[in-house]
Amino acid sequence: MKYLRSEFPIALALLVLVLGFTLEHAAVAHGGAMLWGTLLVILAAIIGVAFRISHHAEVLAMRFGEPYGTLILTLAAVSVEVVILVVLLQGAPNPTLARDTVFSAVMFDINGILGLAAIVGGLKHGSSKYNLDSANSFIAMLLVAIGIGMFIPDFVPETQWKFYSVFSVVVMAMMYVAFLRLQTVEHRKFFEYSSETDEEAHDEAHSPNALHVALMLGAIVLVGLLSEVLSVLLDAGLSGSLPKTIPAVLVALISASPEILTALKAAQQDRMQTTVNIALGASLATVLLTLPVIETIALINGERIDMALTPMQAGLLLLTFMTVMNNLHDGETNAIEGISHFALFAAFLALVGMGLV
Repeated sequence: MKYLRSEFPIALALLVLVLGFTLEHAAVAHGGAMLWGTLLVILAAIIGVAFRISHHAEVLAMRFGEPYGTLILTLAAVSVEVVILVVLLQGAPNPTLARDTVFSAVMFDINGILGLAAIVGGLKHGSSKYNLDSANSFIAMLLVAIGIGMFIPDFVPETQWKFYSVFSVVVMAMMYVAFLRLQTVEHRKFFEYSSETDEEAHDEAHSPNALHVALMLGAIVLVGLLSEVLSVLLDAGLSGSLPKTIPAVLVALISASPEILTALKAAQQDRMQTTVNIALGASLATVLLTLPVIETIALINGERIDMALTPMQAGLLLLTFMTVMNNLHDGETNAIEGISHFALFAAFLALVGMGLV
């Protein structure tokens, strides 16, 4: 019974799903408080399910250890993001949704998660150590992936976009497979860091791994169904003067919210390696997994999706990478470095509110 009670958010989300399908047309017709109230309830249900997905991924992560643990966590979060994104793309035309979502996810992961965790870890422990090789590997792969997927497309002419899309899908798939191999086999030690404060994974339920996998996959499907309702409500709600990047920010928030708590918990326990793996690993997985899926959909539909960054987005990414390369150069983080990242995250949120990104 205790185990079943812990799955209450999923049961509640199923009820919200039924009510959402029942009330969505009435909410759209009435607009105003009913529309936004229903939208917020659906959003809260999705976030609740995302936390349960993260929980099951975290149980598996603790059992398998690093670097497999963080890999499971990031793949679970990116799966949620991809499912929501694919569903939203079926709604009202929004050719920049995928680009804005990937960009927002990188801002949340690097500046939001890493910034907050470095502040928390720095205030409690002074400085927290991690494996420098892992940070260098993540950053090198991220720079190349974002360059191929989001900088170069700005210079690809309309007549040749299909060829370049096929190229980018193949290259990113190869990059991710190669990185998985290096992360889990040849260079596994890059993504590990042992300290006296590391805690042994503990699982009181001793539940089978298959159960956690099944619940995680079922919850991801539930997120997709809830996103159907969310898409309808967002299309109606954003028909006014609200910033068009709001859906992208919401998708990034949903996928990042469980990771934030996991990263903060790790930082409090002086396990900064886990935080670095989550923040940079989630960013890399978002780029290398989300972009190929979206590009494949574009190729199937025959309609180009705008992945080229705006000048404002490119500028924020440039500042982010300059900051993370400067901060993650010595194998230690502190609160000052965290504040610098969080200031960039605050700038991102301000620009979203102003409708400039």
